[in-house]
Amino acid sequence: MVKITFPDNSVKEFEKGVTPADIAKSISEGLFRNSIAAEINGELKDLNTSITEDSTIKLITLGDEIAPKIYRHTMAHIMAQAVVIIFGKDKVKLAIGPVIEDGFYYDFDIEGYSLSEEDFSKIEEEMKKIIKEDISITRKELSKEEAKELFKDQPYKVELIEELPGNKVSVYYQGDFFDLCRGPHLPSTGYVKYFKLLSVSGAYWRGNENNKMLQRIYATAFSKKKDLEDYLTMLEEAKKRDHRKLGPKLDLFMLQSEMAPGMPFFLPNGKIILNELMSFSREIHKKYGYEEVETPQIMNIKLWHQSGHWDHYQENMFFTEKEDMPMAVKPMNCPGHILIYKNKFISYRDLPIRMFEFGKVHRYERSGVLHGLFRVRAFTQDDAHIFCTQSQIEEEIIKVIQLTNEIYSTFDFKYEAILSTMPEDHMGDLESWERATNALKLALEKSNIKYRIDEGEGAFYGPKIDFNLTDSLGRKWQCTTIQLDFQMPERFDLVYADENDEQKRPVMIHRAILGSLERFFGILVENFAGEFPTWLSPTQISIIPVSEKYNEEAKKFAQELDKENIRVYVNDSDSTVGYKIRSEQMKKIPYMIVFGEKEVSGDTINVRTRDGKTVENISRKDFIATIKKEIKNKNLKLSYS
Repeated sequence: MVKITFPDNSVKEFEKGVTPADIAKSISEGLFRNSIAAEINGELKDLNTSITEDSTIKLITLGDEIAPKIYRHTMAHIMAQAVVIIFGKDKVKLAIGPVIEDGFYYDFDIEGYSLSEEDFSKIEEEMKKIIKEDISITRKELSKEEAKELFKDQPYKVELIEELPGNKVSVYYQGDFFDLCRGPHLPSTGYVKYFKLLSVSGAYWRGNENNKMLQRIYATAFSKKKDLEDYLTMLEEAKKRDHRKLGPKLDLFMLQSEMAPGMPFFLPNGKIILNELMSFSREIHKKYGYEEVETPQIMNIKLWHQSGHWDHYQENMFFTEKEDMPMAVKPMNCPGHILIYKNKFISYRDLPIRMFEFGKVHRYERSGVLHGLFRVRAFTQDDAHIFCTQSQIEEEIIKVIQLTNEIYSTFDFKYEAILSTMPEDHMGDLESWERATNALKLALEKSNIKYRIDEGEGAFYGPKIDFNLTDSLGRKWQCTTIQLDFQMPERFDLVYADENDEQKRPVMIHRAILGSLERFFGILVENFAGEFPTWLSPTQISIIPVSEKYNEEAKKFAQELDKENIRVYVNDSDSTVGYKIRSEQMKKIPYMIVFGEKEVSGDTINVRTRDGKTVENISRKDFIATIKKEIKNKNLKLSYS
């Protein structure tokens, strides 16, 4: 017999070799039907896994948070099986098919055929047949030699098998189809019926441009029809808001893939928004006691050897050499801030030191993964490093969380917190890691922030907290990172003098709130669909003279607004008033004022908003006061809408 402990700490005895499916059925038929996998002793397993020792168990149902990863993984196998059936197992070479955010993909090498979205309907029909057949899915463990023989006609799988650790690998079977996989998977193919193929693109094998270009199909799946419909509706809306389309259309930025791949050019309108974001960030950082610094773009590679970036990040760095001095373009700002810390004697009275920089960094990303402003090679971080004593850690992390709340709430962004723990490829001893991780946990709990733990996903030099914000379409974006670091102070021999004038090691906290300004810019473009709040809008008011004879008076009023630091533009083109209004609406300018005889001879104006609403007979003085207040308070909604 084995003792099984449930999440409520109740314990039941079962025959040795019992499976989670057996346990679910013993509780209720409904639970058995709804269960798709199980967490046994903290590890996700298939429902038919034999349990041979006392264990803890949590049954996973379709409604659980982890469920989409499981059923989407199975859907990736179903999609691969459908492609093999349609194009023939002799012509299809299978690569990889992982789960990603909101969906999954599979990479194929299909002899003599280029996939297109026109193929989706027949692939989807074949997938529906496989789902309808409700084929049992089983897991088998094979030796590496057995697996290589099984996959002898699948070179990508053989390559993966050879690199896997240990002597055993797991293979999943569904009918005549089989695939190399760790699992877990659904018990059969009939559990999830709601899916959609989304797009097809090229992808180099293992992301390396020197390897063969494969064909990647992106797709998604949901356990409920409405969830799929809502997701597809969101995707359609996201297409309309795509920053890669809106950015050039609104003259915000441009991309030059030939001359500067992954390095955006910001145009005057876009630079205004960036400057506003930076001014806002500076204001908040000053409030929380940060001092702004600036560090060089290029530094000796000795620095990057000492920091550990050479060992852990070399393939993502850019290099140059002059006068026999090898240099690296900085991929991160932390080593530069460390050199500033070491520049003078530090006493415990000086701590904490909060160092802040809008640091331009360069990181090599493969051309295949570059994506607008979201994935670039050159970007600016609102980067800061806090040097403090161990007794100050908790208070400093709490203050960073407060700062994050203040910035995010300005944009009405909600967020979730993720605590990432020690990875396999880490620096430092286990005791330091445990101490650092506990400090982050305590700060989150004292800030009343719910969080989930992402085991093994911390940076190589310390555990971290990531804040994933949610935009107006419900999409999640990782922006803020707070990272505790006991390792860098050791590597650079950072010290401070304590109360007894003895040398002690400070703790270093890495943190960025907006993260990449360029990426955050892209998020804002899509979040607001280009309709920025007035304080961010490149042009806040457009004045439209009815005819040429009103141009001068319109310009005089524009000067009044300009003196109040309101960004204003006079559209004195020869076009009709109607055309000018439509043009300004296309530019998503918050307010328009049509200027004619009434406006010239009187003290009142009619204000038209970009969404077409008109408010009449507003005094100029009241209008200016209202707009100034709207800008100062960083209101998200227009005052006259």
